[in-house]
Amino acid sequence: MNADTIIDLSQQALYIIVMLAAPMLISALAIGLLIGMFQAATSINEMTLSFIPKLLVLVLAIMVAGPWMLGLILNYTRNLYLSIPGLIG
Repeated sequence: MNADTIIDLSQQALYIIVMLAAPMLISALAIGLLIGMFQAATSINEMTLSFIPKLLVLVLAIMVAGPWMLGLILNYTRNLYLSIPGLIG
């Protein structure tokens, strides 16, 4: 096994993980910040107020970014399968 190939595959895997998580994390962060500012402005201290909007925004983010995310993971998986002969021999 080539150590450089394994390192490249692991670096690509970490990059793919970050890219797949980014749309959901950024959208949840943005809506959480907006709801937090709304709660601070109105002095509403309800802990469950942000749950439903975050859930809806996450579903919307998955619907919008889902095809891109699926293409990203499919390309990585395809490249991983194609690199198996290089890892074995």
